[in-house]
Amino acid sequence: MLSARIAQSSRLVASTSAAPATGAFHSSAVAHAKVKSRQETNIKGRDERARKEALNRPHVVLGHRPGDEAKWRNCDLAKILVTEKDIEAAAPVPNTVPDGAEEVVVPQFLNYGLKDKERQKLFETLPVLTAEARVMRDLEQSHQLLPQEMITVAERAQKEGEAAQLYKAQLLARIVDLRNANARGIAYENRQRCIAEFSESGKLNDTGRPEVQAAILTMRIRNVWDHLMRSKKDIAGRRSLRSLVHQRAKILKYLKRLDQDRYEAVLERLGLEPAAVEGELVV
Repeated sequence: MLSARIAQSSRLVASTSAAPATGAFHSSAVAHAKVKSRQETNIKGRDERARKEALNRPHVVLGHRPGDEAKWRNCDLAKILVTEKDIEAAAPVPNTVPDGAEEVVVPQFLNYGLKDKERQKLFETLPVLTAEARVMRDLEQSHQLLPQEMITVAERAQKEGEAAQLYKAQLLARIVDLRNANARGIAYENRQRCIAEFSESGKLNDTGRPEVQAAILTMRIRNVWDHLMRSKKDIAGRRSLRSLVHQRAKILKYLKRLDQDRYEAVLERLGLEPAAVEGELVV
């Protein structure tokens, strides 16, 4: 009897241990998996938005958004700068005085910072005065001649003096042509144009004006960027570019504190977006 009870108890314990353990599964594992899936989706969405914002963000060097090159071409700074393509497209100065020419062919772009005032003096006023001085010198040397002979001498001196001055002026035009300048010569000409264009109307050559400094820095940044596009391994050039970009941002930040209207106006004239000069700039 006792052995039968013990055997029944053993079978009951064995059957209970063989039953499935329903308490091992818990709903918190499913919830954790759902939370992890939502986090991964949020991270992917955030990364995608950041990628799109980076693609649409204005270039910190060029200053405009991708595909918006017209903003630079239509700004005031781009219109006044002289490039190597502009110089090559200009009509070249002839090597000699053309036959029958009565005036010198002046180059479109002058080197050494010469402006319209110096152009008029060198190629219009000075040749005439020099020819007249030659006539007066020849007349002084032939004061013993008859009046009719002196007229002939004066006419001949005038003709020879004009021809000689025309030849010299043509040689001078070839010398002062901007085609003879190197990159530094072109940069000097562009700096002079930036100063004249962005100075205050009542105060010319105001090199300390923030607008002038920002224009000169933008011109230099463009030059270094064009160089780096041809020489991608120039590490020193990249370091220089980074320094120039932050200098421009610093000057524009000062101008923004000084006068918000002037800040917005100069950004438009330089072809720059506010996001390209504000906040964290990664070059």
